[in-house]
Amino acid sequence: MLAILYDVHGNLPALEAVLADASQAGAARFVLGGDYALFGPWPAETVERLRELDATWIRGNGERWTASPWEAPDDEVVQDAISASRAELGDALVNELAALPEQHIVAGVRYCHGSPQSDVRSFFPEPADDEEELLSGVHEERVVFGHTHLQFRRRSSVGGIELVNPGSVGMPFDGDPRAGYALVGTDGEVELRRIGYDGAASAAAVRERFPAFGETVARRIEQAAFAV
Repeated sequence: MLAILYDVHGNLPALEAVLADASQAGAARFVLGGDYALFGPWPAETVERLRELDATWIRGNGERWTASPWEAPDDEVVQDAISASRAELGDALVNELAALPEQHIVAGVRYCHGSPQSDVRSFFPEPADDEEELLSGVHEERVVFGHTHLQFRRRSSVGGIELVNPGSVGMPFDGDPRAGYALVGTDGEVELRRIGYDGAASAAAVRERFPAFGETVARRIEQAAFAV
């Protein structure tokens, strides 16, 4: 059994809830899809916990931005969160995470953060005009991605490719505050799962630990939406 975790964003209680559920379901291996620490109340602790897993890691835009802040939006919340994450993780770990591969391809499945073309351009529950472009050159039967924090799966009209977003562990944006992830069985079938945790405690922690940007992040955790 394989567990797929994306967009943890330094939310350690959400991660622990997902790991407990995955363990109970029989998952022994993991694919980690990026955005591990940035914006969350426990960036270093979250990465440390993830490093205990038997996992394949890829890089998200969060890791790229943390190592190269000038590539991130010139936005106060984003830049304050980057500064905090860099300080918590330290230069060596920041650089290690930024050097992770952008994609992982195995057994007819392509794992990426946003899409095969970009770590910030992604797919949505309903097809968008750029879907063909984002899937250009893809020959795998399934593409697994995150970034939008919207849990869904559907078939694309582009080659019948299955698109799977396992959802965000630490900060869902689909109105459901429960942590999201996916399991893949020995038959290759994907199961999208949601697990409850104490989101109020995580919101309170980010407000307390990182007041420069914590209020915005806390609202996102509480509302399960991209609050500003």
